[in-house]
Amino acid sequence: MSSQKQSQIASVPAPFFFGLALAGCFMAFAAWDQSYWWRMREDYSFGWLVPLFIAYLIYDRWPRVVAQTHGADSRPDDWIDGDGWSTRLAPLAAFFSLIGGGVLFLSGAFYKTAAGTTHMSTVAITLGMTGTVLATIYFLAPTEGSSPGCRSADRRKMVGLFFFPTAVWLLSAPMLAVVENNLNLFLMQKVTSVVFFVFDRLGLPLEQRGNVLVLPSGSVGVAEACSGIRSLTGCLFAGSFLAAVFLQSRWKQAALVVASLLFAFLANLLRSIFLTSWAYGFGAKTIEGAIHDVSGYAVLGLTVVALLCLLPVLDRGRKAGQAKREIGKAKGLESD
Repeated sequence: MSSQKQSQIASVPAPFFFGLALAGCFMAFAAWDQSYWWRMREDYSFGWLVPLFIAYLIYDRWPRVVAQTHGADSRPDDWIDGDGWSTRLAPLAAFFSLIGGGVLFLSGAFYKTAAGTTHMSTVAITLGMTGTVLATIYFLAPTEGSSPGCRSADRRKMVGLFFFPTAVWLLSAPMLAVVENNLNLFLMQKVTSVVFFVFDRLGLPLEQRGNVLVLPSGSVGVAEACSGIRSLTGCLFAGSFLAAVFLQSRWKQAALVVASLLFAFLANLLRSIFLTSWAYGFGAKTIEGAIHDVSGYAVLGLTVVALLCLLPVLDRGRKAGQAKREIGKAKGLESD
């Protein structure tokens, strides 16, 4: 470790450093619990990348974290609104987050001990960890301001720096069975209906029977693997990570996350149309195996490429704003 990094770590106040170490322990436990699903379910295998991406993001933001501990992080954050309503509600929200998160985490851990790893226990542990860690960071974050509004803003800004590394665990944890089943059913119905509509408009004869398309060469079923939920979770994580690393404005980060969901859905529709076209021309059995799997990975690849193309568009406003501020500073110096 370089002397600069050592000095940065040493400059962090001891209570806050203890809070970060405690947060790391909570995250390590959540990762150990979720690793069961990463091994058992292919659609959550991207979870093995989550700890690596989180470590990179914390390393990348560490200078800002150190600067914020001394109130010297001057980078604007549109999540902070000074002495507004969030100043009064933030402490109350953090208190309930700490209590509720602790109860959920302990409940999930005890349930895991009694019944083994289940959807319910993993969701409870992950939600509890998220609430507990964010509340701990809020209460232990160093503050430099003298007024309650300034102190609250310092704490909220620190929480903003650690929000993605903490909340991203919600994406790598499996959804509750009832939520996942209903979402799967909804996506399968939409995909089947859109594919049927496209082929019907093209004048190609086929018949829809529930989630099964009857072609002249056989039947093609839109199963859970083709619903798009696998690509949806992976693309959502990719969009969230890109937003956290490359974008600063909260609304732009949210826009990129929403775009990742939209791109994933559209890419999966194209995949379903492609597979149905292939089955229409070469037989239903020909889409099994490599063609089916490769097209599935292509959905994630296309979504990531589309998000990378969207990043410069969303980041253009920030660069223009920086240029205007630099011009304004230069004019101010000239007038002096």
